[in-house]
Amino acid sequence: MTSPTHREECSAAALYVGIELGLREWFLALSPGPAAGRLRVRVRPGDRAAVVEAITRATARFGLPAAAPVRSCYEAGRDGFWPHRFLATLGVNNLVVDSSSIEVPRRRRRAKTDRIDGEKLLQLLLRHWGGERNMWQVVHVPSPAAEDARHASRSLTTLQRERTRCRNRIHSLLALHGVRLRVDAQLPARLVAARDWAGAPVPPGVQARGLETWRVWQAVETERRARRTAEQQQVRTASTPALAMAQRLTRLQGIAARSATVLAEELFSRNLRNRRQVGALSGLVSAPYRSGTLQHDQGLAGSGLPAVRRIAVEIAWAWVRFQPQSALTQWYQARFGSGGAVARRIGIVALARRVLIALWRYATTGLLPEGAVLKA
Repeated sequence: MTSPTHREECSAAALYVGIELGLREWFLALSPGPAAGRLRVRVRPGDRAAVVEAITRATARFGLPAAAPVRSCYEAGRDGFWPHRFLATLGVNNLVVDSSSIEVPRRRRRAKTDRIDGEKLLQLLLRHWGGERNMWQVVHVPSPAAEDARHASRSLTTLQRERTRCRNRIHSLLALHGVRLRVDAQLPARLVAARDWAGAPVPPGVQARGLETWRVWQAVETERRARRTAEQQQVRTASTPALAMAQRLTRLQGIAARSATVLAEELFSRNLRNRRQVGALSGLVSAPYRSGTLQHDQGLAGSGLPAVRRIAVEIAWAWVRFQPQSALTQWYQARFGSGGAVARRIGIVALARRVLIALWRYATTGLLPEGAVLKA
């Protein structure tokens, strides 16, 4: 399917650049159109003079006007958005593309080189500006301030994972000798007095490694508590639009500051237009398989933001507990409440998507979910 969206822009003379990012160099494939020739250049990452020189060479080689627009694209990845901002300073109209949405051959083994990938990006870029829709997914580039604001929430998530990893390692070390102790500030004293399955003291090597991991756990726990206190204070002050949405979410029963912050900064602050975008970005949508007489559901698409997906499921369980009179909870109980454990787990995912959409509407427009109760 084609669209006239870019037809007028594409008919004008322009230079198109497909960029394959690398650790040591960038591969640039430049061309003025699908049937025209190609200019291939390798430059160092962020080398302004080399990129400008490549654009100038391509403009002269293909006979384009000096003021012809330059349009480029690259795949979203480890480098993030600084190449996009770098290209914007050069006057380049750049697109950041979701790499998982790019079509590739379905052969078991396929050739992959910087040249092939750069040429592929160039071809897709020409098709995009030719008016073809639903060909790939373009990533929304946040502002530097919005991108930086997300690090606080993500650092707390990282600290929580690191704390769990240290605690599990200590439990695993002690389980080798039939010992189970609580991991807290008094662990060193308990570890010295502990006895294994035969009544003997815990071996010194296990004690040394356990205390080493415990010291790491203690440092992580201190940072986690400080970060969590700071996050709660930020939600109360609501100094940014995202934190203002998080503050509004915490007024609902069953929504804490941690969940509200993750949803507001990772999902609701992205200027989503409809509920389909909310579901797609969370990954809580099904992937149907319908071909001829074969029709079945393949389960969740698994795309989107994993952090949002985890928080959404946790909120769904809390919603059933703390919002029993809401329309969403009554829908879940009528549909899945009388089923077994498997049916309830399947239903909670469906409820998570509905709750997420309802919370998005409440955070952005103030529309309270039907039957929901606010905190006193």
